[in-house]
Amino acid sequence: MKFSVAARLAYEVRDRTAFILNIEAAELRNQKILSETLTMSPSVPLDRFETAGGTRLVRAVIEPGRFEVAYDAIVELAMHDADPTTLRETPVAELPLDVMTFLNPSRYCQSDQLARFAYREFGDLPPGHQRVTAICNWIYEHVDYLSGSSNSETSANDTMVQRAGVCRDFAHLGIAFCRSLGIPARFASSYAWQLEPPDFHAVFECYLDGAWYLFDPTRMAALQGLVRIGVGHDAADAAFATIYGNAEMTGMQVSIAPVDAVENSEPTIRAVGIA
Repeated sequence: MKFSVAARLAYEVRDRTAFILNIEAAELRNQKILSETLTMSPSVPLDRFETAGGTRLVRAVIEPGRFEVAYDAIVELAMHDADPTTLRETPVAELPLDVMTFLNPSRYCQSDQLARFAYREFGDLPPGHQRVTAICNWIYEHVDYLSGSSNSETSANDTMVQRAGVCRDFAHLGIAFCRSLGIPARFASSYAWQLEPPDFHAVFECYLDGAWYLFDPTRMAALQGLVRIGVGHDAADAAFATIYGNAEMTGMQVSIAPVDAVENSEPTIRAVGIA
């Protein structure tokens, strides 16, 4: 499927400020960027960096005044569709070394502190894709999706206590539970087809049977319509904008739409892999 994605960001910059932006679609084997433009007003020199996971970062240094960013792209997705009953958990001894870092606790995903609960609730379930799905089901059933219930400091532990959050918090809790059980998991930001209202959307990925597979415990978007932007250990690694200086956001618009007509708009019930 082909999708048109767009993002518009606006800021009032009060002092010379460095912006690290992560809004461009990732360069992935299953995600092909057919066309894209990134424009800034004022126009300034850009520094670029791409991580091993395909995350594309742009740095811009902006002087005081109004700052606007516009990104537009056409992206083609070719997700790997698998039978979830066949996907096993990979033993730690067989994991690639670059994947093992996603077993560790991180700033927002305190998997070590949630391990006792995770083992009690999910430890006896058959290992594999179905166990991760059970984790997503538990989060969906026991945590309220409530705008304004969390902030940039909210962690998986906080969400577990408050039982409320937004997509970022749902993803952090899913990641923490998976890592507690020895399943590598990482945070992913995305443009999400069918998400209402449109916004940047947080999901997570688990490493199963030699590949990364997508999970969204909010159930708010179609897995086959997620255009990935960035990945990391948690939201600290995949923020759409990290600001070093003094600037206030004054506007944001995000959109995604199929380029061609879609016969079936229902979310997939199969496993959606991204590598």
